[in-house]
Amino acid sequence: MDNQTYNSIVSFIWGIAAFIEKEALPYAPDAWVDESKTQIGYEISFTRHFYKPVQLRELSEIIADIRALEKDTEGLLDEVLSL
Repeated sequence: MDNQTYNSIVSFIWGIAAFIEKEALPYAPDAWVDESKTQIGYEISFTRHFYKPVQLRELSEIIADIRALEKDTEGLLDEVLSL
């Protein structure tokens, strides 16, 4: 690897050394960590913590809407094709 840089999010449970040993060295035996560029921080999943799922509509309500749209558009194709 010619001066290629890869970034990874490493679990605090593993630690950097264990991560490199388990996930990088088997595939790139010459991989190493530049400790001067190592940053420790947290990643917060806003979706997991703050997302409030919206209740889905009932299937019968969706079917009724589709049937109403079909009625509204009935005959439109004939009008378009007869032009």
